[in-house]
Amino acid sequence: MIDSKRKILDYRDFVVFPIVVAIIYLVAYTLRPSVTDEVTRRYFFPALTVKIAGALIVGLVYQFYYGGGDTFNYHTYGSRYVWEAFWESPMTGFKLIFNNGYDYNGVYKYASKIPFFRDPPSYNIVKIAAICDLFTFSCYSATAALFAAFCFVGMWQFFLTFYEQYPHLHKGLAIATFFIPSVFFWGSGLLKDTITLGCLGIATFQIYKIFIVRQPSLSRITMLLLSFYGLYAIKIYILLTFLPAAILWVFLFNLRTIRSQAIRTIVFPFVLGIAGALAYFATLKASEDNPKYAISSLARTAQETAYDIRFQTGKDAGSGYTLGELDGTLGSMLALAPQAINVSIFRPYLWEARNPFMILSALESFALLLTTLYLLWKRNLQVFSALLSPNIFFCLLFSLTFAFAVGVSTYNFGTLVRYKIPLMPFFVVGLMLMLDYSNRDRNVEVLEPTEY
Repeated sequence: MIDSKRKILDYRDFVVFPIVVAIIYLVAYTLRPSVTDEVTRRYFFPALTVKIAGALIVGLVYQFYYGGGDTFNYHTYGSRYVWEAFWESPMTGFKLIFNNGYDYNGVYKYASKIPFFRDPPSYNIVKIAAICDLFTFSCYSATAALFAAFCFVGMWQFFLTFYEQYPHLHKGLAIATFFIPSVFFWGSGLLKDTITLGCLGIATFQIYKIFIVRQPSLSRITMLLLSFYGLYAIKIYILLTFLPAAILWVFLFNLRTIRSQAIRTIVFPFVLGIAGALAYFATLKASEDNPKYAISSLARTAQETAYDIRFQTGKDAGSGYTLGELDGTLGSMLALAPQAINVSIFRPYLWEARNPFMILSALESFALLLTTLYLLWKRNLQVFSALLSPNIFFCLLFSLTFAFAVGVSTYNFGTLVRYKIPLMPFFVVGLMLMLDYSNRDRNVEVLEPTEY
């Protein structure tokens, strides 16, 4: 039976949170010289501060505005029970940590109280939070700060991926990575999105270092595999959209070994075909243990997810949208692709906002719409030529594919604003690189980043 008197925030937050945050900043201060230079140093602590502030604000919003929700269930009705189990019997606590989410043997007293116990992806967040709770005495804000710190590590690596190639764009890259409002808010709390966003940033940087810069090491390969596993275990659809884009990214960079532009042009379609086949195979392998996300089941999964979310209750219940009829077939899903991409990136429109959070989301979407139109129309950008840049192609392919995936399967603006945050840094970075391309001498090789 769930105790309705349990709260997200309590007296522990006034004692433990400052201590944990102080330790995070001390570690960050120690590591900063090794991960920054004289240019990026200015962004390091502001970006970390925004993440931790976002984590705290998310908790306050869920407690005092929503009166509950996912973060509430992950911690107060999830990891705190695991923490209490450790106090009673460390063996019981370890059984809960290593449980697959279905075995009640020896843990029923606590597992029966955890709403997400039989939902493995959500229970994985409970387990991560429970491990953090062992060091924070199950203080919500301190545990959320550790989640935010992990995401910061991943996003700093994402930032470095593009800063190393385009150092002159450092300010814009920092804004795109750390300071998009919806990303630092919803991507900072004790939520799935915080962990998956961090994993995505780590995966991007490690792929860049291993396969593009060609500086492989055991530690890099380990970090890459762990980040893939994190995405697989929590939100497999992120991995399914990221892998194809990442494989094509690597293949396009390897075209630089061909010096002749004419031969590149001829080889380009074959490279896309080979990379596409590998991406398809990788997608099959990633989804083979989860029938819901198998290629043959994607349309049905999207249909069921869309209608489940569309008619959810709570403060976002009036925020539903529709793109048209989904009948569970792949054809009906693909037919909605333009609308799905539009709704993920450019909606809600200002007149569709129904609450304060939707207004903020609408303003952000409107700013993205204006920026995109400015690029395509005012700058007279040659889109096809710009897409020959591996970085632009990678960022836009992932962000648009992901926009389609979440747009066609969400059907609620309140939920969409959280689900879409992985695509936001990629899309904004893609736009920024396209703007940079339009400002460059068109005689510069577009298959390589500009060197400064």
